[in-house]
Amino acid sequence: MADHDAEFRACDAAVTLAFSVLGKRWNGMIVSSLGGGPSTFVALRRAVVGISDTVLSDRLAELGQARLVARTVDPGPPVTVSYALTARGEGLLPILDQLGSWASANLESPEL
Repeated sequence: MADHDAEFRACDAAVTLAFSVLGKRWNGMIVSSLGGGPSTFVALRRAVVGISDTVLSDRLAELGQARLVARTVDPGPPVTVSYALTARGEGLLPILDQLGSWASANLESPEL
């Protein structure tokens, strides 16, 4: 019997790192939504259908820690908070577009 372990390719460390952030549910959709420009929390919640306030808040904090999203507070009045992609986050947009094109061509949408 052949050694099947030799047939497997180890996952690249950089891919593992990328998916530690982008592999979390909602993160790719948040980044994609912010590709249209800065947005408020409420507008993001509407754009990312199905996400709860708590999860959106957590994900925005994680994306901020990864330096993909920046949070800006305008003291107003009224005080407004907006979120925007950083240059690092904007670098993901072409990749997400390619991923979406691939998914459209190769995956079936689940029945809603």
